[in-house]
Amino acid sequence: MAFDPNLDNKLFDESVDFEATKITVSVHSYNEGTPKLQISRENKRANSEDYTFAKLGRMTKEEVDAVLPLIEKARQSM
Repeated sequence: MAFDPNLDNKLFDESVDFEATKITVSVHSYNEGTPKLQISRENKRANSEDYTFAKLGRMTKEEVDAVLPLIEKARQSM
């Protein structure tokens, strides 16, 4: 069975912006299933305001401190 974006419900979505990157914390429920937490990173393109998807990878202490409150808020929607 292929992924159907129409069955993917976003229950929570909030981002925090840094100088050259943005980290998004979201909760999704696919086909009325168990809600799951997703954390993703987008990097700002050089000389542009556009963002491109990147692996989350390692996080700095500043990023962790900013994302933890979002994770707690996301947890409440699960």
